[in-house]
Amino acid sequence: MLRQLSIQNLAVITDLNLDFGDGFNVLTGETGAGKSILIDAIGLVLGHRADSDAVRTGQPRAQVDAAFDVGVDSPAGAWLRDQALDDPDDPGCCLIRRVVMADGGSRAFINGSQANIRSLRALGERLVDVHGQHDSQRLLDPTQQRQLLDAFGRHDQVLTTVATRAADLKRLRDALGEAQSAGKPTEAEIELLQFQLQELDAIAPEPGEFEQLDQEQRRLANAEQLMRDAAAVIGLLVESDDGAAIERSGKARDVLSDLEAVDSAFSEARELVDSATIQLEDAARLVTRQLDRMELDPERLQIVDDRLTELHRLARKHDCQPDTLPELIQSLRHRLDQAIHAGEHTERLQQEIEAALAAYREAAQQLTRARSDAAMRMQQAVTDNVRSLGMPDAQVRISIRPDPEQVGPHGMDRVTFEIAANPGQSARPLARVASGGELSRLALAIQLVVLGDDAAPTMIFDEVDAGIGGAVAEIVGRRLAELSERHQVLCVTHLPQVAAQGHQQYHVSKQSSDQATRTRVEQLQEDRRVEEIARMLGGVEVTERTRAHAREMLGLGEATA
Repeated sequence: MLRQLSIQNLAVITDLNLDFGDGFNVLTGETGAGKSILIDAIGLVLGHRADSDAVRTGQPRAQVDAAFDVGVDSPAGAWLRDQALDDPDDPGCCLIRRVVMADGGSRAFINGSQANIRSLRALGERLVDVHGQHDSQRLLDPTQQRQLLDAFGRHDQVLTTVATRAADLKRLRDALGEAQSAGKPTEAEIELLQFQLQELDAIAPEPGEFEQLDQEQRRLANAEQLMRDAAAVIGLLVESDDGAAIERSGKARDVLSDLEAVDSAFSEARELVDSATIQLEDAARLVTRQLDRMELDPERLQIVDDRLTELHRLARKHDCQPDTLPELIQSLRHRLDQAIHAGEHTERLQQEIEAALAAYREAAQQLTRARSDAAMRMQQAVTDNVRSLGMPDAQVRISIRPDPEQVGPHGMDRVTFEIAANPGQSARPLARVASGGELSRLALAIQLVVLGDDAAPTMIFDEVDAGIGGAVAEIVGRRLAELSERHQVLCVTHLPQVAAQGHQQYHVSKQSSDQATRTRVEQLQEDRRVEEIARMLGGVEVTERTRAHAREMLGLGEATA
């Protein structure tokens, strides 16, 4: 879970260090004080997009550091070990740093090692779940509804099968489309392919032949010079009038042996000369062996030259490289086969498409059954949750409508979340009946159901309580407090009923002067917390009656906890 957050030069924050505790942490303050910037800062260390405009004016860079406690056997701990990014000295700690440059670009570090954004996101998914105030609007999107149902159902294997079979079907349909668009080949086209193949088959270039012939041609064309130079090398090593290299190294070895007998300090030099003498003798033998194999062969050179000339001619004619002629033959043979058997090829593709479509529908139907089962369980769980959030008569329905004509990687189902908010009403799609406050409660209820105990250790709720108040707000706060028994919860809120139930409360304020504007965050204790809850309760002036109400709310929150 998130233990420490340090921010430098991000937007209106100059230098800020925060310690977060277990349980329910609430962030409060006036609108525009900078609460959202704290969430944005956490987002940066989770791999969210970095905007250079967020760097404080006049500063070269912004930096965010976050320290997390991770269980050694937790998903985050296992990921760090697999990526060799864990800290051997403190495997239960994870330090993430994100640096954003004012002139563009950013850098990221995990436990001191530089990391890319993809790694940050992969690790971030295992550390924090972020839920914003716009989640309720996204809830109206049918795609989002389907994804939420699939996340609740956890039928990933069936989804993978459907996506694979949809891809297979698309590939075959594309191939059929290409075959049909090409049309039936004319007799002239077939004759041209046959002529090209006959010409190439007459030469019959083999894979790797051109490179081999090219090397042989260079060797044969330069055989005389190679033989002369090789003989010179042998002379220098073995037969030189001025003293061959091997003979001289032998004499040096003999002298060093005499020196070594008197002073052992010469032993290393003698051993090096011994080694050099052996290597010179090996080199002389290798050159001699190669020279014995070499001969002038103008007839073979002519044969190789003629063959290379023919390969180059064909390559120019077909506008390709000589070493790719064997691949060209295979391609032309395949095209000729398709041209001659075009009808059979199209028929075969159609048969394969029918089989692939049947396999896709079988997998899609299995997915429909899995979704239907998950929908029954999910709608009951969401209904129970939303009723506890101040909608006692609500009934949530999740409709699954298969469309057999629909083919895609996500199956053939149209998933729709519906609600009947009052008795006697029929369930209707959310977009047509839900108010803003109802959507907020529905979004929270669904998040609590979908995430459950499999959520990340830290959960952030950014004003998810927008549009609600009164007794419902108190219930929302209570549910978040209950959630914090299993996860660390950070919640940005404007509601005193929610804030009063937090285990720790942080007040975010903005201070302005002629020179600059700065955001300040203070962890509130006792009297200061009473003042902040009283301010949130409303009124231009905080009265003793308001303070008494705030103390009562805090007392109730502690009693509930």
